[in-house]
Amino acid sequence: MVIDAHQHFWIFDAERDAWITPEMQAIRKNFLPEDLRPVLKENRVDGCVAVQASQSRSETEFLLQLAEANDFIKGVVGWVDLQAEDLYDQLEKYSQFEKLRGFRHVVQGEAEGFMLQPAFIKGVGQLVAFDFTYDILIRQDQLKEAFNFAVKLPNVHFVLDHIAKPLIKNGEMQPWATDILELAELSNVSCKVSGIVTEADWKNWEKADFRPYLDVVFEAFGTDRLIYGSDWPVCLVAAEYEGAKGILTDYLSMFSDSELQKVMGKNAVEFYSLDV
Repeated sequence: MVIDAHQHFWIFDAERDAWITPEMQAIRKNFLPEDLRPVLKENRVDGCVAVQASQSRSETEFLLQLAEANDFIKGVVGWVDLQAEDLYDQLEKYSQFEKLRGFRHVVQGEAEGFMLQPAFIKGVGQLVAFDFTYDILIRQDQLKEAFNFAVKLPNVHFVLDHIAKPLIKNGEMQPWATDILELAELSNVSCKVSGIVTEADWKNWEKADFRPYLDVVFEAFGTDRLIYGSDWPVCLVAAEYEGAKGILTDYLSMFSDSELQKVMGKNAVEFYSLDV
């Protein structure tokens, strides 16, 4: 069972999706399940987890509708205002949707200290009551804040998206590597090996560029807490699906079959409690 634990769908809206800049022309269009289904089949991927790309309740409902209509979408990571006064009631309603497995906030776009606000910490803490997970989307310079945030919520199941976006294009390792090792000390934090190709030189990357970063996350989290994700269609600005996936599968060729199966699917199934 191979699970792509991180991909997106959208009906492109230039205003809402302003983060998709003109230089990302390859993804300035619609991406829907009918576009992904043949790609997953071609790459022998059995299912996926659809993750929010815009911050609205309508986005969560959009993804849930797609998941309901497409069996290969095994789970959804949506968005909700985690500081809302009626958050508990909202979560209770969302708990009725079997494929809704967790939530995410685009913290990479927030000011310093956002995760440490008492209202945000309280809100994320309420996810536990409904067995919802939380995806941590940050830049590499927010890792220390993420540690201080996650350490306050030992009962929440966290997963770090995109290995925290290290500066692969520049070949920089520090302080990212040190901060990753610190965050990995928290046993309730897992990590997605996703989105790394877009942190490299889009037109001139080589697989060797990623090896030092993969070495660090494999040392930090081990094969029990690492989860494969393509970040499709965002990855298309730098690589086709096969090329992006191949960065990880080539690296995993030095590991045992059981370890490969964990990273490429089993860990995602367990983390998100997917019905496969």
